[in-house]
Amino acid sequence: MKTAVSLPERLYKDAEKAAKSMGIPRSQLFAKALEEYISHHKRDRVTEKLNEIYKNCTIGSNIEEASLESIRELTKNDAW
Repeated sequence: MKTAVSLPERLYKDAEKAAKSMGIPRSQLFAKALEEYISHHKRDRVTEKLNEIYKNCTIGSNIEEASLESIRELTKNDAW
């Protein structure tokens, strides 16, 4: 799909150089850049949602102690 966007001249020139050095059309560079940008921000939203879910969760000291004991048990015969 074709679309028109306005860019600052410096950004346009940098994109032109980048596309040329990568050997791809400028429109492909823009598409790839936009795809990466959207993907990055989707991950941010997932992280925000997970943070919201887990913000009220607390790990009790007994869970931490159990984890520490498990590690001690698993590594008791390790030669360090």
